[in-house]
Amino acid sequence: MSSSVGVLGGAFNPPHIGHLLLAQEALVALRLDEIVLVPTGVAPHKVIEPEPGADLRLELTAAAAAGAPGLSVSGLEVGREGPSFAFRTLELLGDERPGSKLTFVMGADVASGLERWERPERVLELAGVAVAARPGFDLGEVDAVLGRLGSRERAERIEMPPVGISSTLVRERVAAGLPIRWMVPETVERLIGDRGLYGASA
Repeated sequence: MSSSVGVLGGAFNPPHIGHLLLAQEALVALRLDEIVLVPTGVAPHKVIEPEPGADLRLELTAAAAAGAPGLSVSGLEVGREGPSFAFRTLELLGDERPGSKLTFVMGADVASGLERWERPERVLELAGVAVAARPGFDLGEVDAVLGRLGSRERAERIEMPPVGISSTLVRERVAAGLPIRWMVPETVERLIGDRGLYGASA
């Protein structure tokens, strides 16, 4: 029996409640059976800085998703050598879940840069696209990009409350000795402290 699977990629450095809220809203809005969080291994378009290590980011993501209904975590990109291209990740996920309908979930900021990805047409061949609005990003721009790639009609919208939390903000607060409770799951907060990540006092 086929299932509907959402794919949410990112550095997750660290994962925070904005990531989990997007995953939750995607599950409901798109009527998905599952959403897979896929931490980036080697980012092809940006430098992950500071980089605590891909394995640690995978561990943080697994801690964030633990016990959350419908959420799972894949180490596909972390375990693969070379740049983490989305089209290859989708091919491998498709092999793991034959017959599943994949939907690539992303924020409008990410979707607006889709044309610059490696083989974007292949990404859209392998998966549908669902886009969440982000403050300061014009969804019309996303529509234009998808239109040029021939997939505008396949893009779905995810409505979610605006969350003014980013991984950068979390890292800055940790480095400054400020609390991050309610910004990240308790499991992630504990792991950051235990491992002394981002300048935390272990």
